[in-house]
Formats: sequence, C-alpha cells, structure tokens
Amino acid sequence: MLDQAFEALKAFDWGTDRKALNPIDEAIVTTYGDAAAREELETRLAAVLQTDVSRDAKDFVCRKLMVIGTAASVPALAELLPQQEHSHMARYALERIPASEAALAMRDALPKLNAALKVGVIGSLGVRQDADSVPALAALLSDGDAAVAQSAAHALGAIGTPEAAKSLAASKPSSAQVRAAATDASLACAEALLAAGKKAQALAIYNGLASGDQPKHVILAATRGKLACVSQ
Repeated sequence: MLDQAFEALKAFDWGTDRKALNPIDEAIVTTYGDAAAREELETRLAAVLQTDVSRDAKDFVCRKLMVIGTAASVPALAELLPQQEHSHMARYALERIPASEAALAMRDALPKLNAALKVGVIGSLGVRQDADSVPALAALLSDGDAAVAQSAAHALGAIGTPEAAKSLAASKPSSAQVRAAATDASLACAEALLAAGKKAQALAIYNGLASGDQPKHVILAATRGKLACVSQ
C-alpha cells in the first residue's frame, strides 16, 4: 500500500483523490518509535522533492517533513528555498525541524533569495528563536529593502537574547518604519530578558527607550518596564 501511495504521489495534485496518499499518513503514525522505519520513510519523502512532481505533491511532502523531518531532510528542503513556488512550504518544514542544520540552511540561503522570499525565511528564523542567526539578522537591519530590514528587527525581537538587543541598539534605521520596528523589537528583547531574570540588562534597554525623542507610547511602555524591573 505504501509503495502505491508513493506512485500516486507522482501524479498528485489537489484535484485528485487524496485518499490514495493515506498510507503515507498512516506510515507516519505506525513508524513512531521505530527509528529505522521512520528514517526510511523520511528518505523516501525527501527524495520526492528532488523529482519533477507537481507543486501540490511537493507541498504534501513538506507538510509530512514538518512532522518527521530531521537533519537528513534539510538538503532537499534547502534546495527549494530560492524557488518561488516552493520556498514557503520548504521554510515551514525547516522551521519545525529541531536540528541546527535546518537553521543553518536558512541562514545560508538568505543571500540567494529575493526580498519577498527573504522576508519569509527571516520570519522562520525568528520563530525558531535561533540565537546563532543574530549576526546574519543584524546585518540585514541596514538592508535597502525596508520590508527585509523590518523583518530582521522583528526576528531579533523574537530571539530576545542580549546579543539580539545589542544588535538592535547599534542599528541605524534607514527609515521611520524600520526605526519603529527596531524599537518594538528592543522592547520585546527587554521583556524577554526581564522574564529570564536578567533585570539589569532589561533595565538598560528600558532606560534607553524611556527618554529622548521616542514616541509617547514607547516612553510609556519603557517606563512600565522600568517599574517592573524594580518591583520584581
């Protein structure tokens, strides 16, 4: 049955009978706890991504690799990142694969991507809260495309480490929109640091945002943050 499902996958699109692929879904369940069987299934799925099947078939495979993917699937998924039709599903899979190779593949892909795809991959690195991506994201804070720079700021805010906060503080936003994103991200870093018990580092960020020419809502948020640092 599983062999037949992989044969059906070769001609699959969303207009065909989805039931033909059910054995693949069932195999994901039945191979749980069986490392050898799960590895074989992952290998077969990843191999499909390197063939000339439909977009819908590759989307299906990416969805399955979100569940069972490991470092072994990363090369096949990484090849899809620069491809307009497949990039988003590939990054969603990489976003959920816990292996460090997945984050590395997305970082390595950044220079190869157009702005729209780059924004998506940046977002995935933020979702992963990948601390190793801070230098790459920091470099994008000065990107000429405002959407890319804003996304980098938001990702750094999601990562929320002291290094991420330092990168945001050192940034020189090229536009008001990017500056606003960097400010919001700095507040997010401060909140994360405070939650982690790093009051002094959080307070330093809040102090920097509670004065100067910041908008009123930022000063208010920073002042509340300062009070939280003192009261906790």
